[in-house]
Amino acid sequence: MKFLTAFGALLLFTSSAFAGLFSDTEARQNINQLTARLTSTETTVAKLEADLAKLAASSKQQLDALNMKNINALLDLQNSIDALNAELRKIRGQNEELQHGLQAAEKRQQDFYIDLDARLRRIEAAASSAEHPKAATIPLTESMALDDALAFYKTEQYAQAVIAFQGFLKAYPKSERVADVHYWAGNSYFLLKDYAHSLENYKIIADKFANYLHLPEVLLNIADCQDMLSDTAGAKATLQSIQVRFPNTDAADKAKKLLLTY
Repeated sequence: MKFLTAFGALLLFTSSAFAGLFSDTEARQNINQLTARLTSTETTVAKLEADLAKLAASSKQQLDALNMKNINALLDLQNSIDALNAELRKIRGQNEELQHGLQAAEKRQQDFYIDLDARLRRIEAAASSAEHPKAATIPLTESMALDDALAFYKTEQYAQAVIAFQGFLKAYPKSERVADVHYWAGNSYFLLKDYAHSLENYKIIADKFANYLHLPEVLLNIADCQDMLSDTAGAKATLQSIQVRFPNTDAADKAKKLLLTY
C-alpha cells in the first residue's frame, strides 16, 4: 500500500512537472505584457522628470518670485515620480523573474529526474514517518530554492522574500545568479523602505559585478537609496558617475535630469 501511495503521488508529480516544462509560451506572453507596461511607465516618468526639471530651473531663475503654487507643483511632481519609480522597480523585478523562468527551463529539464527522485523519497519518508520520526529532510536544489524565493517576491511578500534570498546566497554563494539575487533583494528591501539594506545589496553588485547587464540601473537605484538616506552628496556623486561611465544611455539621461533637482 505504501508503494502504491508513493507511485500515485509520483504520477501526479510527473504530470504537473511536464506541464511546467512546456509553459514557456505563457511566460513569454507575460514578459511582452510587462515590457509594454514598463515602456509606458518609463515614458510617463521621463515626461514628469522633464517637467520637474523645467519647473526647478524656472524656479531657480525666479527664486524671489517663487510662490506656494510653484512649490506645491514641485512637490506633486516629485511624489508622482517617486511613486512611478517604485512601480518601475516592481515591474522590472517581475520581468526579471519571468526571464529567469525562461532561462531556467533547460536547467529544470536537466534537473527533472533528480527532482523527481527527491520528491519520491520525500513521499516515502512521509509514509514511514511514524517508524522513522527523525529522518533527515531532503534539501532543495538551487533552482527550486530560487523559485521559492521568487514566489515570495512575485506575490509582494517582500519580508519573506529577503529571508529567502539571504538563504539562497548563503547556500549557493558561487551561483551564476548571485548578482540577480542581490538585485531582487535590493528591490525587496527598497519596497520595504529599508533603504540601508537595499543600498548594501546594490553596492555588492556595483563593487563585485562590473559586467552586470543592469549595472546602470543598479547605480540609479543606489542614488535613490542615498537620496532616501539623506546622503545628497553621495547621490549626486553616483549620478555624475553614471554620466561618465555610461554616456549616451537612458540611465545617463535620467541621471542628468535627476541632478537638476538638487
